[in-house]
Amino acid sequence: MTFTVFLEMTVRPDADDAAEIAREVLAQTGAREGIESLEVLVDDADPLKWVVVEKWASVEARNAYVAWRASPEGANRLGDVMATPPVFRTFETTVPLA
Repeated sequence: MTFTVFLEMTVRPDADDAAEIAREVLAQTGAREGIESLEVLVDDADPLKWVVVEKWASVEARNAYVAWRASPEGANRLGDVMATPPVFRTFETTVPLA
C-alpha cells in the first residue's frame, strides 16, 4: 500500500539557493529504494511556503529513508534554507471513491 508524506516548510526569504538545495537533496531522496514519486509544490499566494509530496511503496521504506537521513551519510542542507521547523503529515489510509 502506498504511503504518502507531506513535508510542509517555509523557506527563508534570504535563501536564494533554496531551489538548488532542494533539487540536490530531493535527487538523493528520489534515488532511495521504495520511493514512487516526489514533487515540490509552491504556494501561489506565498512562494516561501513549499510542500514536498513523497509517495512511498511502504511505511517500512519511508522509515528506512528517515533512518538514513538521520545518519552522517544522509545529512543534508535543506534545514539551512528553512525559516521554521518543517511539519510532516503522513497518510496511509485512503477513502475509496468507487
